[in-house]
Amino acid sequence: METSKRLKKGLLPEGGSRSGLRKTGGCVDLLLVAYRNLYRNKRRTILCMVAVGLAVFFNIFMQSWIDGMYTSIEDVVQTFETGHLQLVSKGFEGEKEYLPTQFPLAEGEPVEELVDRIQALPRVKAVLPRIVTYASLFDSVVKHGVLWGVDIERELATHPLNLTTRSNGLKEGRYPRLGENACAVGTTFARKTGIRIGDRIPFKVVSAQFSDKFWNPEVVGIFQFDYRKYDEGVILVPFDRLQKILLLGEGTQQVYVYLDNGKHAEEVKQQIQTFLGEGAVIHSWTENYWIAYLRNSTFLYVIIFGVFQIVASFLIINTVVMVIHERIKEIGMMGALGMTRREIVQVFFFEAVFLSVFGALAGSIFGGMVSWVGSLFPLDMEMFTGGGMKEFPITGTLILTFSLTILGKGFLFGVGVSALCTLIPSLKSAFIEPVEALRR
Repeated sequence: METSKRLKKGLLPEGGSRSGLRKTGGCVDLLLVAYRNLYRNKRRTILCMVAVGLAVFFNIFMQSWIDGMYTSIEDVVQTFETGHLQLVSKGFEGEKEYLPTQFPLAEGEPVEELVDRIQALPRVKAVLPRIVTYASLFDSVVKHGVLWGVDIERELATHPLNLTTRSNGLKEGRYPRLGENACAVGTTFARKTGIRIGDRIPFKVVSAQFSDKFWNPEVVGIFQFDYRKYDEGVILVPFDRLQKILLLGEGTQQVYVYLDNGKHAEEVKQQIQTFLGEGAVIHSWTENYWIAYLRNSTFLYVIIFGVFQIVASFLIINTVVMVIHERIKEIGMMGALGMTRREIVQVFFFEAVFLSVFGALAGSIFGGMVSWVGSLFPLDMEMFTGGGMKEFPITGTLILTFSLTILGKGFLFGVGVSALCTLIPSLKSAFIEPVEALRR
């Protein structure tokens, strides 16, 4: 009966002989058969789609995690440690671990003139003079701190200081103004010392002339920069006030240069070096120890991600192979009805493509939602570090990266692996004789 139907449709030659087979159907017909097969065993279909979706989800999550960690470290380094370019004198460079103030940059040139000269260069967005030096504290459980002399208005006009919330980081009070005998401290520092707004912090610093200078500024603000190193040990003071106390005259210890794009750091570095001469040392943000360490460790992250990709691929492959091998009888039936090996492979390939597309799409949507939420509500890193690693230049939270590129890569990964891994088992099964396949 079935043979007579196929003869009427012209799918089998007269006599039903397979030796004279013509093409049993076009690509559209095979696509339709593959699509209908999805509904024949819904549990099997859902299982395969879930396997693909989970692999794609974890692929996207891992990419978002690694990219977010890279971005977080780069933001911290550029904001607090080096800018895009950090300018110091040769004398300072030789003893930088002591944060000396005896070696001003471009000695004899007023800092504002130096700032104007650099600011006039193409691609320069902002030029920020800073002074960073150690202080010995009196009458405090914390005996040593770091003074961070900045022009807070310039700083906030250039970048946020709390990188998680993209805000000025102020928790209470206000920041000290230029010329004011005042300071601000981090939340961790305030908690350890019991300091509140209105209290004074007496401490001693060593001036550029090697003399001891005593200062007791009033605390007018408490900040939280989400960079533990600064929250715990830094006292923020007005740049010009610290400049006078340290007897730097109109000079500065360091200058930080911010560009419209960090990729042009080397180009601008050469231009600045030309007019500053050999007496200055200029560091690009890419030369920072942690950035270099991160780049040198890239291969490790690639290996970890590669292993993860293999595990995810095996999850997909095992599921697809299992689905195909449990359908060997079905393959035998298809061959007995006159379908060629090529058509059998095409049907299973198209079916795998449908499953992988639907599964990868679901995994991409779920992974995209998680990474998008993670980009808005960062993960608390203290859950993983126990509050340690304060010297590591990373914010107190980890912001996942939401990227359409990452979603696209994850989607293509799921579709590609599951579709390709169908070919070998379906080819192997298609070459089994129909009678043998029906016996299994």
